[in-house]
Amino acid sequence: MYDVIIVGAGPAGLTAAIYTSIRNLKTLVLSKGLSDQVLEASYIENYPGFEKIEGYKLIQKFEEQVRDFGVEIILEEVIEITPKNKEFIVKTTEKEYKSRTIILAFGKTPRTLNIPGEKEFTGKGISYCANCDAPLFRDKTVAVIGGGNAALDAALLLNDIAKKVYLVHRRDEFRGFESLVEEVKKKNVEFILNSVVTEFKGAELLKSMIIENVNTKEKKELKVDGVFIEIGSEVKTDFIKGLVELDDNNYIVINNNCETSHPGIFAAGDVTNIPFKQIVVAAGEGAKAGLNAYNYLHGIKPTIVMDWRKMKWS
Repeated sequence: MYDVIIVGAGPAGLTAAIYTSIRNLKTLVLSKGLSDQVLEASYIENYPGFEKIEGYKLIQKFEEQVRDFGVEIILEEVIEITPKNKEFIVKTTEKEYKSRTIILAFGKTPRTLNIPGEKEFTGKGISYCANCDAPLFRDKTVAVIGGGNAALDAALLLNDIAKKVYLVHRRDEFRGFESLVEEVKKKNVEFILNSVVTEFKGAELLKSMIIENVNTKEKKELKVDGVFIEIGSEVKTDFIKGLVELDDNNYIVINNNCETSHPGIFAAGDVTNIPFKQIVVAAGEGAKAGLNAYNYLHGIKPTIVMDWRKMKWS
């Protein structure tokens, strides 16, 4: 029996584990793997304390710190959570575990194009996070793929960093805000509309992509140093439908204390309905979830507490 089981091994889940272990809660982290989004980020330049760090090194530091606090991490995919007698049975692809509380922190997954070369060049020129990787392409030629607000925001960001920016969209109209579209049109961004990318090419790094016009079927090769795929993300919450409240976009609805609609179940990070899907935000929400799980187990009403003490006890 665990005091808390954390589903997800990204910044939110691992930070939550630090805070629950500090308070002597028996903690288990269950996850299919470490955070894919952080692992796939070539470099991260907006996480406090690190001027620049590779994504996989940052998540490794999270993992090492969590294990140093004595937290158990088991790489198994959670497929079902069942409440029973004020406890929870967590079923994975391998076995079952029991816990008094749950923290859901399994994040979201960027949608992919599923075309040749995409997997091979992810992290080697292909990114799914302009906020994370844009500075790596200063004075380079890049392309943004997508037609929503995320793609338009990425194009605006890259306009101030890259030498040349293409915006590739399968339609001739955008799904984003009209005001945002008009702002992008004023920038040095070249629109390639009614077009899709069918293949990425390169050697060790991405060198080009093949673009096909959806109307004429004409294909051309476009040389690029980087590509930002901004076609949205998937929140895979099917296994908890009916257990906690979800919003219209399938994000878990939480309050300011990271509490879900089900007592004893907390949530943090990108899987929740909070704005700003960033590593530092997810980590902060994970800390809140861990602290409030402790409060729940001890019947403590959440209050404002200044806690700057040294956190690891000798």
